[in-house]
Amino acid sequence: MITIKKVKSILFFLLGSISLLIGIAGTVLPVLPGGPFYLFSAFCFAKSSKSIESWFKRTSLYEKYVEAFLQKKGMTRREKIRINLIADFFIVISVFYVDILLVKILLIALALYKHYYFIKKIKTIEPNNTKQRAAFKTLK
Repeated sequence: MITIKKVKSILFFLLGSISLLIGIAGTVLPVLPGGPFYLFSAFCFAKSSKSIESWFKRTSLYEKYVEAFLQKKGMTRREKIRINLIADFFIVISVFYVDILLVKILLIALALYKHYYFIKKIKTIEPNNTKQRAAFKTLK
């Protein structure tokens, strides 16, 4: 007999796997940001099972994208702009192709909230090179 917990675990595993595949595509394709999909994969794998979570945490994708984001506790201005421009591109295309007014309004609201979230909720950090240059200048 399949329990609700088992079904939930399978669903989170499937969502995590799909998100991981999209993230990998986003790493290869310049128009799709991979980082947010890796973060979502980590969340889903953590909810699915401990063994899958520990496997994902040992991958180079987790170390490069998820752990780096979690350790930095923010994003550089360049990362924020890149992600927002790509997402805005797809939202604008969707607004033009959808004929339902309510959906257009929801897409625009989503875009505005996304910008609010990136500006107000995600800390903007300096890139490593800028910090190193600034530290070097103070030593002179």
